[in-house]
Amino acid sequence: MRKQLRRTGALACTGAVVFGGLAIGAGAQADAQEPTPLAEIAATNGMLTEQLQRILATDKTAVLDAANRLFYREPQLTTAQKSEEASPRWATESVEAATGPAFELHSKPGSNRVIYLDFDGHTITGTAWNASKGVDPVNVSAYDTDGDPANYSTAEQDVVRDVWARVAEDYASFDVDVTTQAPPQSAIDRSGASDAQYGTRVLIDPDTWYQSGCGCGGVAYVGVYDNSSQHDYYQPALVFTKGVGTGAKNLAEAASHEAGHNVGLGHDGTSSVGYYQGHGAWAPIMGVGYYRGISQWSKGEYADANNKEDDFAVVGTHGLAARADEAGDTTAAAAALTVGTPVTGYIAAETDTDVYKVTVGAAGNYTATANAAVSGGNLDIKLDLLNSAGTVVASADPASGQTDAATPTGLSAGVTANLAAGTYFLRVDNVGYGDPLSTGYSTYGSRGAYTVNLATS
Repeated sequence: MRKQLRRTGALACTGAVVFGGLAIGAGAQADAQEPTPLAEIAATNGMLTEQLQRILATDKTAVLDAANRLFYREPQLTTAQKSEEASPRWATESVEAATGPAFELHSKPGSNRVIYLDFDGHTITGTAWNASKGVDPVNVSAYDTDGDPANYSTAEQDVVRDVWARVAEDYASFDVDVTTQAPPQSAIDRSGASDAQYGTRVLIDPDTWYQSGCGCGGVAYVGVYDNSSQHDYYQPALVFTKGVGTGAKNLAEAASHEAGHNVGLGHDGTSSVGYYQGHGAWAPIMGVGYYRGISQWSKGEYADANNKEDDFAVVGTHGLAARADEAGDTTAAAAALTVGTPVTGYIAAETDTDVYKVTVGAAGNYTATANAAVSGGNLDIKLDLLNSAGTVVASADPASGQTDAATPTGLSAGVTANLAAGTYFLRVDNVGYGDPLSTGYSTYGSRGAYTVNLATS
């Protein structure tokens, strides 16, 4: 059996990693081999030595396996914290196995990158997880909350759909298809450096084969998304329902977080806690997002942040490029909009602004709206209505907040005005709220999907 090393009370020192006072080399007993230099371990994980040293010295959830690859074991939640959040009701009948609309969802069909949210069970074989437990294969059960794993009730389908919507919003800024429809394995695996189609499986795991041993909420390897060798060996990322519960909000936060590790991200904490739980209505995705209505990618702008890495930049170096801009930033480059016909757009960069040109055929009262994602919105919107000369006629930027941990408020914006016939523009901009140090967030993580429309009032 291959030995998996759990980092407890580890100290990072110059030239070696010491676990509980014993120097441990890659895949070797402590008394059988010289310790592996820390710089070499850092290089194995695509990190700077100082970064790995900080992680091992301060984060008790960080683990080096027998091959010195870094992964994380997330803490599990208490029974009260696992309480289910209500999901949007849309399914009308139960379905057999993973069929029906809930299992045909795609955020960006046609992308060469994929994040597959797997609720249907999976056979794990030939992976680091198998090696760590000495069990191969492992047959993971399907997601189930009503005791009937062969069928998905309307409530279970609602959870699948809501989890997908939330994770899709978290990754809306990237050129990646977040999907619940099983892709061919070739669309997940990466066979070599020339293989341009790859991704990760995030497996929603209701079983105890791994979870009972770690008492954790999820596990995932770091920086393996774009591996061109042994790609499948470090798959999948795992989210344990016994660790985080079966509700959509918790599952989605855990899924985005574990996929975040796959694309190179570490934990967002402070000098005293490994996971920052946020403030106001905001939390970082790579901290703890369970209790806040707005969770976003971060670069450590909150007080006492211990991780200043630029999440978007790191993800970009691990296989996920930014989504292409679909609307111009100026009135001269504006995209077309027709009265009464909503258009979906994306703010994918912090400096992005989307402008739409619309012709009003008859004078009257009109309402312009720019609505953030219905579930788990990341984008806080400022909406401007401009006349043909580019002068602002009306503007809206509501204060953000939350009604509960699953429901943000104030992200969408709308204005009403009496307009003469003619040409107008709608400008969708991303904004922050409050002080990112302690009460709110900046424009950095305020990116995501929106739906814009101009309609008669």
